[in-house]
Amino acid sequence: MLIKSENYDYATLTKTLNALCEEYPFLRSVSIGKSVVGRDIKAVKIGAGDKNVLIAAAFHGSEHITTNICLYLLEDIACSLRNSSEIEGINIKRILAKRGIIIVPRVNPDGCEISIRGAVACGEKANTISRLCRGNFSKWNSNFCGVDINHNFNADWERLRERELMAGIYGPSPTRYGGRRPESEPETKAVCELCRNIFISHALALHSQGEVIYHGFGDKNPRKSEKMAQLLATASGYALDVPMGLALGGGFKDWFICEFNRPAFTVEVGVGENPLPIETAESIYRNLRKMFVLSLAM
Repeated sequence: MLIKSENYDYATLTKTLNALCEEYPFLRSVSIGKSVVGRDIKAVKIGAGDKNVLIAAAFHGSEHITTNICLYLLEDIACSLRNSSEIEGINIKRILAKRGIIIVPRVNPDGCEISIRGAVACGEKANTISRLCRGNFSKWNSNFCGVDINHNFNADWERLRERELMAGIYGPSPTRYGGRRPESEPETKAVCELCRNIFISHALALHSQGEVIYHGFGDKNPRKSEKMAQLLATASGYALDVPMGLALGGGFKDWFICEFNRPAFTVEVGVGENPLPIETAESIYRNLRKMFVLSLAM
């Protein structure tokens, strides 16, 4: 197995994705855009057909454990296809003959780099970022500009911005600052353009932590969304929940539902305090393995 329970900084992640594509030539890795600093935001496509399931992770720097979970899933699927084996009793080759899966293991590469590597990843902005996060780089969630990517999508953004101001969040911050306008950040634009240019039947956004699943957005609940959420919850053992306060609006799930009226889910993996211990990544993945496979079959 190529994937390990270790912190994947940008260089290691790039090397690992290249190694996976070399080991499994049917994997297709492309850059869907670049971060503020210029790091590639990679997506890996598996399968055929025009109908795709999207799984995206690491919108927040301190939640980089979700990248590892995506890599475990990617390697698991690749092994299954090469060996014509099942995963959790489901024939992956048959499913991916008719549809595809697109995995974006790291939406926010700059934020993850700051959380993993600290000041060395901040360059000239080291003092500014240190001041904003009070020296605790590991908790950094935002991108390099101090914008929270999961507050930067155009879904009730104006109301969310009002709640941010009421909470004392006026500008660049380690977390929960939604930027000057929706889609102001290149990371947000990259994900939005991916979804606009390729048909995505439904999407999962991986975050940590809480072991809950969010679906729907306000009074918007796409057809089959409730039933699909119940299946994901049963397979994972996670509870269905409703976000509140500063977690409501501005997120990828919310935007996808508003933009396309198709199902999208936020899955908050693991329990504890972010960043979760990276050693728990494989066990978290194993617990969610059936849920991921079902998400492909739905």
